[in-house]
Amino acid sequence: MPDAVLDDPGFPAARERFWTAALTDERYRENRAAVAERDGDVIGIAMSGPPPDAVAAWTRQLHVLYVYATEHGTGAGQALLRAVIDPAESAALWVADPNPRAQAFYRKHGFVSDGTIRVEGGVREIRMVRDVRAPSPAR
Repeated sequence: MPDAVLDDPGFPAARERFWTAALTDERYRENRAAVAERDGDVIGIAMSGPPPDAVAAWTRQLHVLYVYATEHGTGAGQALLRAVIDPAESAALWVADPNPRAQAFYRKHGFVSDGTIRVEGGVREIRMVRDVRAPSPAR
């Protein structure tokens, strides 16, 4: 995410409003949220929900998966992903591009780019999808 977005003085309040709605508003009751902790400190968060498009080819949409860089490679990301999207569910997500580490993580978990690109808030993203009916990529 560009520094300009993160440095915006209104960013923390906007994220607080987002999470308050995501966790309490009845409209989002089908969302699944999870946190990863180490020694009582939050080290990662994840959230998924139904796809925004009723005719989507997948059953879940990953909206958020963040893990502190110091926790990369510890299994926290994998645990969070499994907590909000069952491995047997087809799913989609948007990931910043370029972001080779995150894209490799999602490929390891069966997601592939479907060629769809969007730019929102100055961030270029690609869509990755996992079709559980398709064979898993070699690991």
